[in-house]
Amino acid sequence: MTDTVKLRSKPSAEKRKPSTFWVLAGVTLPIWSLMAKYRFTPNSRLPEKGPFILAPNHYSEIDPIAMGAAVWHLGRLPRFMAKASLFRVPVLGKLMHASGQIPVEREGASRAIGQGGALGAAGQLIENNSGVIVYPEGTLTRDPDLWPMRGKSGAVRLALESGIPLIPAAHWGTQKLMPRYGKKIHPFPRKMIEIAIGEPLDLSKYLAKPIDQRAVNAATADLMAAITELLAGLRGETPPTDRWDPNKHQQSETGRF
Repeated sequence: MTDTVKLRSKPSAEKRKPSTFWVLAGVTLPIWSLMAKYRFTPNSRLPEKGPFILAPNHYSEIDPIAMGAAVWHLGRLPRFMAKASLFRVPVLGKLMHASGQIPVEREGASRAIGQGGALGAAGQLIENNSGVIVYPEGTLTRDPDLWPMRGKSGAVRLALESGIPLIPAAHWGTQKLMPRYGKKIHPFPRKMIEIAIGEPLDLSKYLAKPIDQRAVNAATADLMAAITELLAGLRGETPPTDRWDPNKHQQSETGRF
């Protein structure tokens, strides 16, 4: 693996252009680097230009900072889909607009995209040749051992309806900084965060015919399998055979009473 100290990803044109990200990186990264260092798998890379959708696993509230910094180290600018209501908050909203974050309506990216917002979000990515980080699980995994749980369809819908490359990713180590559902950061000693970026997911078999819910579900399962495989490589462990399904678990818990 490769440490970020030795990482020399070529900065993209968008990263070389002066922007709000320069200010954010100048303020955030020195502090973040005191708490975390990175190790990337040898083939971890992002496209040097053009739009992309990065889909990582999610098990700690601090994951967005970890993945945002990783994307920066890999030469691109980190953007997320965020609730539209946040864009109406004074100061914060202006900062989010200035840094190119993407607003989505209602309760979450996958739900909003499923309601027809995919083309609008895709158009913004294509127009700006930018990438976006979308957590396909929609929330922190509920799997007891922090393996990816069943995914939601937002990232896949966005990719299928736009043709934008969908790239699976995995990281491991942020739970040592902030445990799942934790409220405190444990910065010392400095933590190692391992990152694996996969190849773009091959969705061609789902594009040969009209996209329906069955195709979306199957493609989402493929995405979660790819993320899990990357994570298994980082952890050096075998993932569970059955993926954690919050709906089934909730039903089994309800059935006890």
